[in-house]
Amino acid sequence: MLRDETIFLTGFPGFIAGRLVERLAREGARFRLLVQPAFVERARKDIARIVEATGVSPESFRIVEGDITGEDLGLAPAELEEARREATALFHLAAIYDLGVRRDTAFRVNVEGTRNVNRFARSLKNLRRYNYVSTCYVAGRRTGVILESELRHDAGFRNFYEETKYLAELEVDALKGELPLTIHRPAVVCGDSRTGETAKYDGVYYLINYLRMWPGALTLANIGNGDVRLNVVPVDFVVEAMAALAADERATGATVQIADPAPLTTQELFDVIAKNLAGRESLFTVPAAVVRTSLNIPVSEKFSGLPRVGVPYFFLKQTYDTTRMTELLEPHGVRCPRFPEYVNALLDFVERHPKL
Repeated sequence: MLRDETIFLTGFPGFIAGRLVERLAREGARFRLLVQPAFVERARKDIARIVEATGVSPESFRIVEGDITGEDLGLAPAELEEARREATALFHLAAIYDLGVRRDTAFRVNVEGTRNVNRFARSLKNLRRYNYVSTCYVAGRRTGVILESELRHDAGFRNFYEETKYLAELEVDALKGELPLTIHRPAVVCGDSRTGETAKYDGVYYLINYLRMWPGALTLANIGNGDVRLNVVPVDFVVEAMAALAADERATGATVQIADPAPLTTQELFDVIAKNLAGRESLFTVPAAVVRTSLNIPVSEKFSGLPRVGVPYFFLKQTYDTTRMTELLEPHGVRCPRFPEYVNALLDFVERHPKL
């Protein structure tokens, strides 16, 4: 429980951050929300929604204008000193998540921004936990089983998103001997397992929207891969896991991969989606080499809806170990639902909201 904690959080009003704030507000936490000036009005609306949904007093939320890329997070001196004095927990979610992000932008936000947050964390007088949100894809081009205890490698990266999140996690990991911190590594986050709500159609939605274009025909030929697993986790599970880990002393000093312990192959994902859209599974599977070559042709982006920067993730033979996650979450009763259990919720949401 994070009751009576004063939480300083970056990344609001982002999709995961907003849900995490709502979840922790229900426990009685107070918030200092670092918000870029351009998003202050949206942040106010999100806070109003959270207040209405939870019944929590509006006084529990305070927007502080700033930016992680600025010195002292761009905070006014009075705000900075108050945050240093009052914050007891820190959640750093702000980052650039775009797979096609430019190198300079990615380094400025993901690496330099995290360095600034780290400096801020070290200045907090009453810090009980620093929660940093990374990604399973810090593993880059590595293949095989990726342990939660592993970070450093020289396998390379597919894009600047992966590289800069890796470099940022290195910066945070170096503080483990100095600060009480937990590193959270989510896999591919999709919509809510109950409502299907999401803020962006990427990841598994590339496959969903591809099949929705012409279910009767496109579901016949499976373009998935029986040797590759796409680790998908619903946002409500990610939020529950992060909330539980943040309140569990056993998670102090841990790096936890918030991933599905039994992910489906992309071939299985295709058939689960096909069955729910067309009432049957595929009749045959297209050879992986043919699919990969076809998806990398520039014109295929318009037909398949899958941008070429996303193609490698459907052919990445990477499995994320979740031993520590399972051990830590089991006492809290938090488990990752299987994709077939909530695929209908995702499909229903997309049907109701074809464009976001």
